[in-house]
Amino acid sequence: MAALGGDGLRLLSVSRPERQPESAALGGPGPSLCCWVSVFSCLSLACSYVGSLYVWKSELPRDHPAVIKRRFTSVLVVSSLSPLCVLLWRELTGIQPGTSLLTLMGFRLEGIFPAALLPLLLTMILFLGPLMQLSMDCPCDLADGLKVVLAPRSWARCLTDMRWLRNQVIAPLTEELVFRACMLPMLAPCTGLGPAVFTCPLFFGVAHFHHIFEQLRFRQSSVGSIFLSAAFQFSYTAVFGAYTAFLFIRTGHLIGPVLCHSFCNYMGFPAVCAALEHPQRWPLLAGYALGVGLFLLLLQPLTDPKLYGSLPLCVLLERTGDSEAPLCS
Repeated sequence: MAALGGDGLRLLSVSRPERQPESAALGGPGPSLCCWVSVFSCLSLACSYVGSLYVWKSELPRDHPAVIKRRFTSVLVVSSLSPLCVLLWRELTGIQPGTSLLTLMGFRLEGIFPAALLPLLLTMILFLGPLMQLSMDCPCDLADGLKVVLAPRSWARCLTDMRWLRNQVIAPLTEELVFRACMLPMLAPCTGLGPAVFTCPLFFGVAHFHHIFEQLRFRQSSVGSIFLSAAFQFSYTAVFGAYTAFLFIRTGHLIGPVLCHSFCNYMGFPAVCAALEHPQRWPLLAGYALGVGLFLLLLQPLTDPKLYGSLPLCVLLERTGDSEAPLCS
Protein backbone atom coordinates (compact mmCIF):
# COMPACT_ATOMS: atom_id res chain seq x y z
CA MET A 1 0.00 0.00 0.00
CA ALA A 2 3.03 2.32 0.30
CA ALA A 3 2.90 2.78 -3.45
CA LEU A 4 -0.49 4.42 -3.08
CA GLY A 5 1.02 7.42 -1.41
CA GLY A 6 3.72 7.95 -4.08
CA ASP A 7 4.07 10.46 -6.89
CA GLY A 8 2.85 7.90 -9.45
CA LEU A 9 -0.81 8.39 -8.61
CA ARG A 10 -2.89 10.71 -10.78
CA LEU A 11 -3.92 13.79 -8.83
CA LEU A 12 -7.57 14.70 -8.57
CA SER A 13 -8.27 17.88 -10.50
CA VAL A 14 -11.03 20.23 -11.59
CA SER A 15 -11.45 21.47 -15.17
CA ARG A 16 -10.26 25.08 -15.03
CA PRO A 17 -7.86 27.20 -17.09
CA GLU A 18 -5.23 26.22 -14.54
CA ARG A 19 -5.97 22.66 -13.44
CA GLN A 20 -5.77 22.32 -9.70
CA PRO A 21 -6.03 19.28 -7.47
CA GLU A 22 -9.67 18.55 -6.70
CA SER A 23 -9.13 18.36 -2.97
CA ALA A 24 -7.25 21.65 -2.95
CA ALA A 25 -10.03 23.35 -4.89
CA LEU A 26 -12.55 22.07 -2.40
CA GLY A 27 -10.46 23.01 0.59
CA GLY A 28 -10.02 19.37 1.57
CA PRO A 29 -6.94 17.24 2.24
CA GLY A 30 -4.20 16.70 -0.34
CA PRO A 31 -4.51 14.08 -3.12
CA SER A 32 -2.16 11.60 -1.46
CA LEU A 33 -4.10 11.82 1.77
CA CYS A 34 -7.34 11.35 -0.18
CA CYS A 35 -5.94 8.12 -1.62
CA TRP A 36 -4.92 6.91 1.80
CA VAL A 37 -8.42 7.66 3.09
CA SER A 38 -9.88 5.70 0.17
CA VAL A 39 -7.64 2.68 0.70
CA PHE A 40 -8.16 2.68 4.47
CA SER A 41 -11.94 2.94 3.97
CA CYS A 42 -11.94 -0.03 1.58
CA LEU A 43 -9.73 -2.06 3.92
CA SER A 44 -12.03 -1.25 6.84
CA LEU A 45 -15.06 -2.40 4.84
CA ALA A 46 -13.37 -5.67 3.87
CA CYS A 47 -12.29 -6.39 7.45
CA SER A 48 -15.73 -5.51 8.80
CA TYR A 49 -17.44 -7.79 6.30
CA VAL A 50 -15.20 -10.77 7.05
CA GLY A 51 -15.13 -10.04 10.78
CA SER A 52 -18.94 -10.08 10.91
CA LEU A 53 -18.83 -13.77 9.96
CA TYR A 54 -16.92 -14.61 13.14
CA VAL A 55 -18.72 -12.62 15.81
CA TRP A 56 -20.67 -15.78 16.60
CA LYS A 57 -18.63 -18.43 18.42
CA SER A 58 -19.56 -21.90 17.28
CA GLU A 59 -18.01 -25.35 16.98
CA LEU A 60 -20.21 -26.13 13.98
CA PRO A 61 -18.98 -26.02 10.35
CA ARG A 62 -19.86 -23.08 8.08
CA ASP A 63 -22.51 -25.04 6.15
CA HIS A 64 -24.58 -25.86 9.23
CA PRO A 65 -27.99 -24.08 9.03
CA ALA A 66 -27.57 -22.52 12.48
CA VAL A 67 -24.21 -21.01 11.51
CA ILE A 68 -25.61 -19.72 8.22
CA LYS A 69 -28.57 -18.04 9.93
CA ARG A 70 -26.35 -16.27 12.44
CA ARG A 71 -24.01 -15.09 9.71
CA PHE A 72 -26.98 -13.82 7.71
CA THR A 73 -27.78 -11.50 10.59
CA SER A 74 -24.29 -10.08 11.09
CA VAL A 75 -23.40 -9.72 7.41
CA LEU A 76 -26.70 -7.99 6.62
CA VAL A 77 -26.07 -5.50 9.44
CA VAL A 78 -22.57 -4.70 8.16
CA SER A 79 -23.76 -4.44 4.56
CA SER A 80 -26.63 -2.16 5.54
CA LEU A 81 -24.20 0.15 7.34
CA SER A 82 -21.56 0.10 4.55
CA PRO A 83 -23.01 3.16 2.72
CA LEU A 84 -22.15 5.18 5.84
CA CYS A 85 -18.50 4.47 5.07
CA VAL A 86 -18.91 6.06 1.63
CA LEU A 87 -20.68 9.01 3.24
CA LEU A 88 -17.83 9.44 5.73
CA TRP A 89 -15.28 9.16 2.89
CA ARG A 90 -17.08 11.92 1.02
CA GLU A 91 -16.96 14.19 4.05
CA LEU A 92 -13.29 13.50 4.80
CA THR A 93 -12.08 14.00 1.22
CA GLY A 94 -14.42 16.85 0.29
CA ILE A 95 -15.20 15.16 -3.05
CA GLN A 96 -18.71 15.91 -4.29
CA PRO A 97 -19.99 13.16 -6.64
CA GLY A 98 -22.69 15.31 -8.28
CA THR A 99 -25.30 12.59 -7.71
CA SER A 100 -27.06 11.09 -4.72
CA LEU A 101 -25.27 8.45 -2.69
CA LEU A 102 -27.71 5.70 -3.76
CA THR A 103 -27.31 6.62 -7.44
CA LEU A 104 -23.53 6.53 -7.09
CA MET A 105 -23.84 3.03 -5.61
CA GLY A 106 -25.90 1.73 -8.53
CA PHE A 107 -29.41 2.05 -7.10
CA ARG A 108 -31.26 3.82 -9.92
CA LEU A 109 -34.12 3.21 -12.34
CA GLU A 110 -32.67 4.63 -15.56
CA GLY A 111 -31.65 1.74 -17.82
CA ILE A 112 -32.47 -0.89 -15.19
CA PHE A 113 -33.96 -3.46 -17.58
CA PRO A 114 -30.99 -3.72 -19.96
CA ALA A 115 -28.72 -3.55 -16.89
CA ALA A 116 -30.44 -6.63 -15.45
CA LEU A 117 -30.66 -8.65 -18.66
CA LEU A 118 -27.62 -7.91 -20.85
CA PRO A 119 -24.79 -8.59 -18.33
CA LEU A 120 -26.49 -11.84 -17.32
CA LEU A 121 -26.86 -12.84 -20.98
CA LEU A 122 -23.19 -12.01 -21.56
CA THR A 123 -22.15 -14.18 -18.60
CA MET A 124 -24.33 -17.07 -19.78
CA ILE A 125 -22.65 -16.85 -23.19
CA LEU A 126 -19.27 -17.15 -21.47
CA PHE A 127 -20.57 -20.28 -19.73
CA LEU A 128 -21.90 -21.81 -22.96
CA GLY A 129 -19.62 -24.83 -22.63
CA PRO A 130 -20.51 -25.58 -18.97
CA LEU A 131 -24.22 -25.07 -19.77
CA MET A 132 -23.95 -27.61 -22.61
CA GLN A 133 -22.16 -29.97 -20.24
CA LEU A 134 -24.88 -29.55 -17.64
CA SER A 135 -27.56 -30.22 -20.27
CA MET A 136 -25.80 -33.35 -21.56
CA ASP A 137 -25.37 -34.79 -18.08
CA CYS A 138 -28.93 -33.99 -16.98
CA PRO A 139 -31.16 -37.10 -17.02
CA CYS A 140 -34.27 -35.09 -17.96
CA ASP A 141 -35.03 -33.37 -21.26
CA LEU A 142 -35.46 -29.61 -21.72
CA ALA A 143 -39.24 -29.61 -21.25
CA ASP A 144 -39.04 -31.55 -17.98
CA GLY A 145 -36.18 -29.34 -16.78
CA LEU A 146 -38.20 -26.18 -17.40
CA LYS A 147 -41.15 -27.64 -15.51
CA VAL A 148 -38.91 -28.29 -12.52
CA VAL A 149 -37.36 -24.81 -12.67
CA LEU A 150 -40.73 -23.05 -12.95
CA ALA A 151 -42.57 -25.18 -10.39
CA PRO A 152 -43.56 -23.20 -7.25
CA ARG A 153 -42.67 -26.21 -5.12
CA SER A 154 -39.07 -26.10 -6.37
CA TRP A 155 -38.76 -22.42 -5.49
CA ALA A 156 -40.33 -22.99 -2.09
CA ARG A 157 -37.76 -25.70 -1.42
CA CYS A 158 -34.93 -23.39 -2.48
CA LEU A 159 -36.15 -20.53 -0.27
CA THR A 160 -36.07 -22.79 2.76
CA ASP A 161 -32.57 -24.09 1.97
CA MET A 162 -30.07 -22.00 3.95
CA ARG A 163 -27.14 -22.91 1.68
CA TRP A 164 -29.10 -21.92 -1.44
CA LEU A 165 -30.11 -18.61 0.12
CA ARG A 166 -26.51 -17.93 1.11
CA ASN A 167 -24.98 -18.78 -2.27
CA GLN A 168 -27.65 -17.38 -4.58
CA VAL A 169 -29.08 -14.41 -2.67
CA ILE A 170 -27.28 -13.13 0.42
CA ALA A 171 -23.64 -13.57 -0.68
CA PRO A 172 -24.11 -12.03 -4.18
CA LEU A 173 -26.14 -9.11 -2.84
CA THR A 174 -23.96 -8.22 0.14
CA GLU A 175 -20.60 -8.85 -1.53
CA GLU A 176 -21.44 -6.77 -4.59
CA LEU A 177 -22.84 -4.01 -2.37
CA VAL A 178 -19.73 -3.84 -0.19
CA PHE A 179 -16.94 -4.73 -2.62
CA ARG A 180 -18.27 -3.02 -5.74
CA ALA A 181 -20.97 -0.43 -5.00
CA CYS A 182 -19.16 1.01 -1.96
CA MET A 183 -15.50 0.53 -2.85
CA LEU A 184 -15.42 1.58 -6.50
CA PRO A 185 -16.74 5.14 -5.88
CA MET A 186 -14.00 5.60 -3.27
CA LEU A 187 -11.17 4.14 -5.36
CA ALA A 188 -12.03 5.61 -8.77
CA PRO A 189 -11.18 9.29 -8.01
CA CYS A 190 -7.84 8.15 -6.60
CA THR A 191 -6.68 5.61 -9.19
CA GLY A 192 -8.92 6.19 -12.21
CA LEU A 193 -11.52 3.72 -13.47
CA GLY A 194 -9.14 1.30 -15.21
CA PRO A 195 -6.84 0.67 -12.22
CA ALA A 196 -9.87 0.59 -9.90
CA VAL A 197 -11.25 -2.38 -11.87
CA PHE A 198 -8.14 -4.36 -10.91
CA THR A 199 -7.52 -2.86 -7.46
CA CYS A 200 -11.00 -3.37 -6.04
CA PRO A 201 -10.99 -7.20 -6.60
CA LEU A 202 -7.85 -7.53 -4.48
CA PHE A 203 -9.91 -6.67 -1.39
CA PHE A 204 -12.54 -9.15 -2.60
CA GLY A 205 -10.00 -11.92 -3.18
CA VAL A 206 -8.21 -11.43 0.14
CA ALA A 207 -11.58 -11.44 1.94
CA HIS A 208 -12.03 -15.07 0.84
CA PHE A 209 -8.86 -16.18 2.63
CA HIS A 210 -10.87 -16.65 5.81
CA HIS A 211 -11.95 -20.05 4.40
CA ILE A 212 -8.40 -21.26 5.12
CA PHE A 213 -8.93 -21.00 8.87
CA GLU A 214 -12.20 -22.92 8.75
CA GLN A 215 -10.70 -25.69 6.62
CA LEU A 216 -7.67 -25.96 8.92
CA ARG A 217 -9.92 -25.92 11.96
CA PHE A 218 -12.07 -28.81 10.78
CA ARG A 219 -9.19 -30.65 9.06
CA GLN A 220 -11.08 -30.85 5.78
CA SER A 221 -7.90 -31.59 3.81
CA SER A 222 -4.11 -31.56 4.02
CA VAL A 223 -2.41 -28.26 4.77
CA GLY A 224 -0.81 -28.13 1.32
CA SER A 225 -4.11 -28.78 -0.43
CA ILE A 226 -5.87 -26.13 1.65
CA PHE A 227 -3.33 -23.42 0.77
CA LEU A 228 -3.26 -24.46 -2.88
CA SER A 229 -7.04 -24.25 -2.97
CA ALA A 230 -6.92 -20.83 -1.29
CA ALA A 231 -4.44 -19.51 -3.87
CA PHE A 232 -6.65 -20.78 -6.69
CA GLN A 233 -9.76 -19.28 -5.09
CA PHE A 234 -7.99 -15.93 -4.66
CA SER A 235 -7.06 -15.90 -8.36
CA TYR A 236 -10.54 -16.91 -9.49
CA THR A 237 -12.36 -14.45 -7.24
CA ALA A 238 -9.98 -11.63 -8.21
CA VAL A 239 -10.65 -12.21 -11.92
CA PHE A 240 -14.37 -12.49 -11.29
CA GLY A 241 -14.26 -9.35 -9.14
CA ALA A 242 -12.59 -7.44 -11.97
CA TYR A 243 -15.34 -8.59 -14.33
CA THR A 244 -18.19 -7.48 -12.07
CA ALA A 245 -16.36 -4.20 -11.33
CA PHE A 246 -16.18 -3.66 -15.10
CA LEU A 247 -19.93 -4.37 -15.35
CA PHE A 248 -20.70 -1.99 -12.49
CA ILE A 249 -18.75 0.86 -14.09
CA ARG A 250 -20.05 0.30 -17.62
CA THR A 251 -23.72 -0.08 -16.65
CA GLY A 252 -23.88 2.15 -13.57
CA HIS A 253 -26.12 -0.43 -11.91
CA LEU A 254 -25.68 -2.89 -9.06
CA ILE A 255 -28.31 -5.35 -10.28
CA GLY A 256 -26.22 -6.73 -13.16
CA PRO A 257 -23.20 -7.70 -11.03
CA VAL A 258 -25.52 -9.24 -8.39
CA LEU A 259 -27.33 -11.44 -10.94
CA CYS A 260 -24.06 -12.47 -12.60
CA HIS A 261 -22.57 -13.27 -9.19
CA SER A 262 -25.56 -15.45 -8.32
CA PHE A 263 -25.37 -17.26 -11.66
CA CYS A 264 -21.63 -17.93 -11.29
CA ASN A 265 -22.14 -19.21 -7.74
CA TYR A 266 -24.68 -21.66 -9.14
CA MET A 267 -22.46 -22.81 -12.01
CA GLY A 268 -19.19 -22.96 -10.08
CA PHE A 269 -15.81 -23.02 -11.79
CA PRO A 270 -16.05 -24.66 -15.25
CA ALA A 271 -15.23 -28.38 -15.08
CA VAL A 272 -12.73 -28.33 -17.94
CA CYS A 273 -11.04 -31.59 -16.89
CA ALA A 274 -14.40 -33.39 -16.85
CA ALA A 275 -15.14 -31.95 -20.30
CA LEU A 276 -11.86 -33.39 -21.64
CA GLU A 277 -12.91 -36.86 -20.45
CA HIS A 278 -16.56 -36.53 -21.50
CA PRO A 279 -17.90 -39.00 -24.12
CA GLN A 280 -18.95 -35.99 -26.21
CA ARG A 281 -15.84 -33.97 -25.52
CA TRP A 282 -15.40 -32.50 -29.01
CA PRO A 283 -18.82 -30.81 -29.14
CA LEU A 284 -18.26 -29.68 -25.56
CA LEU A 285 -14.83 -28.23 -26.27
CA ALA A 286 -16.30 -26.48 -29.30
CA GLY A 287 -18.98 -25.03 -27.00
CA TYR A 288 -16.31 -23.84 -24.56
CA ALA A 289 -14.35 -22.16 -27.35
CA LEU A 290 -17.46 -20.66 -28.95
CA GLY A 291 -18.62 -19.27 -25.61
CA VAL A 292 -15.29 -17.57 -24.91
CA GLY A 293 -15.10 -16.21 -28.46
CA LEU A 294 -18.63 -14.79 -28.41
CA PHE A 295 -18.04 -13.34 -24.95
CA LEU A 296 -14.97 -11.42 -26.12
CA LEU A 297 -16.80 -10.30 -29.25
CA LEU A 298 -19.89 -9.07 -27.38
CA LEU A 299 -18.22 -7.72 -24.24
CA GLN A 300 -17.99 -4.13 -25.46
CA PRO A 301 -21.30 -3.92 -27.41
CA LEU A 302 -23.43 -5.40 -24.61
CA THR A 303 -21.85 -3.12 -22.00
CA ASP A 304 -21.99 0.03 -24.12
CA PRO A 305 -22.76 2.88 -21.69
CA LYS A 306 -25.22 4.34 -24.20
CA LEU A 307 -27.59 1.47 -23.34
CA TYR A 308 -27.74 2.41 -19.66
CA GLY A 309 -27.97 6.21 -19.53
CA SER A 310 -25.75 8.53 -17.53
CA LEU A 311 -23.08 6.63 -15.57
CA PRO A 312 -22.63 7.90 -11.98
CA LEU A 313 -18.93 7.02 -11.71
CA CYS A 314 -18.21 8.80 -14.98
CA VAL A 315 -20.04 11.87 -13.69
CA LEU A 316 -17.89 11.67 -10.56
CA LEU A 317 -14.67 11.57 -12.57
CA GLU A 318 -15.80 14.43 -14.80
CA ARG A 319 -16.24 16.54 -11.68
CA THR A 320 -12.71 15.61 -10.58
CA GLY A 321 -11.23 16.61 -13.94
CA ASP A 322 -11.00 13.23 -15.72
CA SER A 323 -13.36 13.65 -18.65
CA GLU A 324 -11.59 11.11 -20.89
CA ALA A 325 -12.03 7.91 -18.92
CA PRO A 326 -12.00 5.14 -21.60
CA LEU A 327 -14.49 2.93 -19.74
CA CYS A 328 -17.07 5.72 -19.97
CA SER A 329 -17.45 5.47 -23.75
